[in-house]
Amino acid sequence: MTDRPTPARTAVVLGGSHSGMLAARALADVADRVVVVERDALPASPGPRKGLPQARHAHMLWSGGARAMEELLPGITGVLRAAGANRLPVTTDMVALGTRGWFRRWAESHHVILAGRDLLDATVRARVLADRRIEVVERAEAVGLTGTDAAVTGVRIRPHDGPERTLTADLVVDASGRGSQAARWLTALGLPPAERREVDAGLAYASRLYLAPAAARDGFPVVNIQPDRREGGPGRAGFLLPIEEGRWIVTLCGTRGGQPSPDNDDFVRFAREELRHPVIGELLERAEPLSDVAFTRTTVNRRHFYERMRVWPANFTVLGDALAAFNPVYGHGLAVAAQSALLLRETVRRHGWGAPGLSRRIQQAVSRPVGAAWDLAIGQDVFYPGATEQGPTLRDRLVTAYVDRLMYTATGNGRIARRVTDVTSLERGAGVLLTPSVMLAAAVGPLRPGLSGPPLTAGERKAAGLS
Repeated sequence: MTDRPTPARTAVVLGGSHSGMLAARALADVADRVVVVERDALPASPGPRKGLPQARHAHMLWSGGARAMEELLPGITGVLRAAGANRLPVTTDMVALGTRGWFRRWAESHHVILAGRDLLDATVRARVLADRRIEVVERAEAVGLTGTDAAVTGVRIRPHDGPERTLTADLVVDASGRGSQAARWLTALGLPPAERREVDAGLAYASRLYLAPAAARDGFPVVNIQPDRREGGPGRAGFLLPIEEGRWIVTLCGTRGGQPSPDNDDFVRFAREELRHPVIGELLERAEPLSDVAFTRTTVNRRHFYERMRVWPANFTVLGDALAAFNPVYGHGLAVAAQSALLLRETVRRHGWGAPGLSRRIQQAVSRPVGAAWDLAIGQDVFYPGATEQGPTLRDRLVTAYVDRLMYTATGNGRIARRVTDVTSLERGAGVLLTPSVMLAAAVGPLRPGLSGPPLTAGERKAAGLS
């Protein structure tokens, strides 16, 4: 009697962007074959693609996500650095005006990785696709799931150059982004609609690429001007991120009634006159624009609570923006995607490929980083007029009031600033903000007086042409 060969374990990932590539890498460690289905043709080197218009806007990878990505792709941080990406310590290299004042530049607690999205994606993609277990079907659209409400058996795809066909899979992961059709596909299988929440502050984004002044092309800090919703009216914000090749990518945004213009000629004016402080506009007057303004209104916070569904099919999981899409101003999407991919791998390893209830366990696991980023994203947005039909909930009001007090305390208390960045970096959960010592510090308030202006050093001001 001969032993039958063990069937190959096949996973299909829908979407070849950041979330999809990291999910594919995670699955390559637990499956025999991983197929990535992508609507676009993926560029061979850093470059734009049609299905990722948000790449023209600023991105940052918080250290919680960078550490998860390093677990999946050992050495990737060094590869990114060698390609030109910057690693900036938090809050040492951050000049930020929060809702309650300027933050001091405390000693490093965490860090961010800064690079253009094209460079980040191309670097990660090259590492992922070097694995022979991973293959890509490009220019193909996923049009539906196969299977039943009890178990998904594959996905139907429509290639650009041929008829519709089915990819059979032991696990299908939807990482197709904001345009995900997972909710519709699940109801088509006979499942009830999942709970969903949207918080839409009506935010519009305008971004532009600049060449920094020669003396400011190395070692310049992040500059961030946040809105203060207590002032009433629209919320306007801006941030300047130093990326590869001595460039700055600058994003300006505003909620309903305060949106920036898509016009090139109005970009610097908005930064100088509409934000709470003119420092970003002053910096841009001495920099050279390298691109036209990129403009978008696709900024709604949207979360599908799939982990709460009473029935969930085997062999199907949703990750990334397909599960929860955040207002990009908080910069958590990349980090949540990386952490979710790592949790995907860890959950399969812990319970075993094909274990009963595995897909539900994955969905519940990834809800943890999603929930942390969701609370951070809607904490301010929910208060702007028209953001939700019912307005902020009692929980929203209580959480935001406490966070506002913490942010005020962090302007003059380094220990509390570190606890806050523990959470914003997605390295620790929000529970660290609820310990007795942190709550007592919040009640006391800042230990040092507020700063009167942006904490740029004399050298930074001179390098940028401000003095």
